[in-house]
Amino acid sequence: MPESENEPSMTDSTLKRHFTGDCARELAERILPVLPSFDAEGFVREVDEAVGPLELKDRVRVLAEGIRSRLPESYPEAVDVLVRSLGPELPDAEGTMSSAWFLMPVARFVEIYGLQHPETSLAALDAITRRHTAEYAIRPYLAGHQELTLQQVHRWTQSESFHVRRLASEGIRPRLSWASHHRPFKADPEPVLAVLTELIDDPSLYVRRSVANGLNDISKDNPARALSAAKQWLEQSPTDRTRWVVRHGLRSLIKAGDAGALALVDATPDRSVVVEALTVSPEVLRIGETLTIAAEVRNVSDERREAVVDYTVHFLGADGSLRPKVFKLKRVMLEPGARVTLTKRRSFRPVNARTLYPGPHAASVQANGQRTEQVTFVLEEA
Repeated sequence: MPESENEPSMTDSTLKRHFTGDCARELAERILPVLPSFDAEGFVREVDEAVGPLELKDRVRVLAEGIRSRLPESYPEAVDVLVRSLGPELPDAEGTMSSAWFLMPVARFVEIYGLQHPETSLAALDAITRRHTAEYAIRPYLAGHQELTLQQVHRWTQSESFHVRRLASEGIRPRLSWASHHRPFKADPEPVLAVLTELIDDPSLYVRRSVANGLNDISKDNPARALSAAKQWLEQSPTDRTRWVVRHGLRSLIKAGDAGALALVDATPDRSVVVEALTVSPEVLRIGETLTIAAEVRNVSDERREAVVDYTVHFLGADGSLRPKVFKLKRVMLEPGARVTLTKRRSFRPVNARTLYPGPHAASVQANGQRTEQVTFVLEEA
């Protein structure tokens, strides 16, 4: 399932519609050349009859179970059939959820049935992730075979495939989106950091984005350790790629105005940069319309300053309270005494991830951790 930071925007409700008998037929047509006795028509019929009322994860499980019942009883033999049916590797970072989505049940197959054969299964996940993604399938192996799995993960960091290197960092995230949190790594992030450190200067942005997301996960449970790791990375590998990883990986702390995080990205957390003249327009808008937020950012010091500017929308919750959500606005370099006006257009169209409630909302802006007062606006029914 897609991770919002890394994958195309596809929700459960839209993705689930793909997992029907048509998906079963796609898989069967790939399996038949390897295993001519595979019951393709029975598989398609069984899936179509079962998935109607089911949501995404249960649909994928139905497909995985249907595959299992039609492959050799021996798991190593069964997974070998699947690996030989996978098809060509993806040439770039796109396609894991657009052109290769139908392989999700294959990854689920390994996740469900392979725990008694960890070496064979981890090799299969290597092959699958070159065509699709396997970061979710690796989670049970971390829980049941952590030492063995981490040994393999470290080998994956040296893979020639950027898909496999990304699997190394993504699969061990403490707070992997749409997956259960891995509590041992939330309590002790050192095994994760040992892997991420090997990938901070990876040539693939696809991999580096995953590394940054892993650091961001760690910052939520162990902020001091995330900061010390980021500082060490910058000292050991002072490249533009590493600086990008640190800046993106500390984004939650930066948005929170953490002084240590701001200092690491060269945004001095002091009052030399101020935000003035914050406005929102219109002051009353309907659900589906767009709000414009504007603010003036000024360097009041006699030295050149970089400003990391974020904005916060304080959404009205079901209980009537305001719930802040911070978003990136811009990074700007300001000469002594200079000022710049920044604007941001924010859509208030309905999305699956957030329920919009009519009533008073608010916005605020912060630069280098210095926050403005909130400015109120009203959201009305469409």
